Amino acid sequence: MPDTSPDRPSWTEAERLAALRDYEILDTEPERAFDDIVDLVATLFDAPIAVVNLIDEGRQWFKAEKGLGVRETPLETSFCAHAILEADRMVVPDATQDPRFACNPLVTEAPGLRFYAGQLLKSAEGLPLGTLCVLDTKARPEGPTDIQMKALEVLAAQVMTQLNLRRSLKHQQRSQAEFRAIADSMPQMVWSTLPDGFHDYYNARWYEFTGVQDGSTDGEGWNDMFHPDDQERAWARWRHSLETGDPYEIEYRLRRHDGVYCWTLGRAMPVRDEAGRIVRWFGTCTDIDDLKKMDQAKELLSQELSHRIKNIFAVVSALVALSARQYPEAKPFSQALRTRINALARAHEFVRPHSDVSQPLMGDMTLHGFLAALFSPYTDDEGKPRVRISGDDATFDDQAATSVALLFHELATNASKYGALSVSGGHVEVTTKEAEEGDFHLAWRERGGPEVKGVPQTAGFGSSLATLSVEGQLAGKLSRNWNPDGLEVLIELPGTALSRRKAARTLTTS
Repeated sequence: MPDTSPDRPSWTEAERLAALRDYEILDTEPERAFDDIVDLVATLFDAPIAVVNLIDEGRQWFKAEKGLGVRETPLETSFCAHAILEADRMVVPDATQDPRFACNPLVTEAPGLRFYAGQLLKSAEGLPLGTLCVLDTKARPEGPTDIQMKALEVLAAQVMTQLNLRRSLKHQQRSQAEFRAIADSMPQMVWSTLPDGFHDYYNARWYEFTGVQDGSTDGEGWNDMFHPDDQERAWARWRHSLETGDPYEIEYRLRRHDGVYCWTLGRAMPVRDEAGRIVRWFGTCTDIDDLKKMDQAKELLSQELSHRIKNIFAVVSALVALSARQYPEAKPFSQALRTRINALARAHEFVRPHSDVSQPLMGDMTLHGFLAALFSPYTDDEGKPRVRISGDDATFDDQAATSVALLFHELATNASKYGALSVSGGHVEVTTKEAEEGDFHLAWRERGGPEVKGVPQTAGFGSSLATLSVEGQLAGKLSRNWNPDGLEVLIELPGTALSRRKAARTLTTS
């Protein structure tokens, strides 16, 4: 007699029914793939009845059946309702001898079932959904053969392969539908390509923006949407991303539905499988035309304001010179003030917004470039710089320009009056170094000048101004060494003092 007290299942009925519902197979139309399986099972067992049976709430429903003529029956008379409580399969050689089925109307009345063999249909999570089973009105005391049961097991696996394939397709379709709904609701244009870069999807926003027909920009057709001057550049960047797997990012002009080319930011990222192979690219195009126009307007305004400031420096310097003519006794004061104003003007010229025409005049936006421009008046008879700059360069902008200009202007002015730059053959070594802790160190060392007699008894205005520039404006430290062979000035600055962009990055990462 079979064991009539199986172990309590590890799953709950709610979990099992949820798994069954997830397949979305109940009450679907008959399909040849399942019908062929029940025909084969019936032939292998030489049995009149074979069923792909799914146990629903309150009923058993047949995806495929042979010999029954109905698509469902109540659970009260179901053999399979008992089978799903077994580990893998259930075999009943003679139902009249099994207390679970001896009083079953399907046994005691028509059709008079006697034999049953069922192999469980299990989800990937191990939840029983139903069975692939055969039934006969004749008892089989000897039971099925090993070959028959092996065939039943293999064919049950085929049933689950079909069910899992259906479920995967439905999940994929649902995921695609959800993705399309999300993509179509986005303000950006969304697109995707195959691993080789073949464009095969655009969202509704793309077609709304471009006005082209569906599918007309698939493949390589998208490149015709770019401004002719941007096409080769966009292609080169895209080919680089396809070859290397690097993210794609570029600004280009895209033709709108009205024929106007608008600035657009294109971005794309690769999607990789577990082995790291690229399986798809997903990208977006963002309309940045208005932002571009705003930036251009701001740039023009900034250049205009900067030009006016430059003119103000010139006017102030001229006023100082004119005033000195009225008061000859103030001529030394006038000259000193004008040189400081001119130093500030050079600092402003270096960091101010430039047009394409003015930009090359001042060199690169780095500390070394700035210092080279500031010291350009100090050369020897052969035109070689007398202030020699070496060491680590640094990003440099208007945050520190004024203070650095005043600092080194005062050092150079004093050196030209009393120090190394006051005699032929003298020179200055300016070294810069980025310290490990992130600080930035600068050193001014005079060489070949008059012998230094010691520390001056009084601090001049220029020295005070230099100290104020470093310690008051740049939050750094300044020290002087009055060595016999020349003045040495050491400056320690925070790493964020020279550039607001570096300061912003430091603040963001801290």
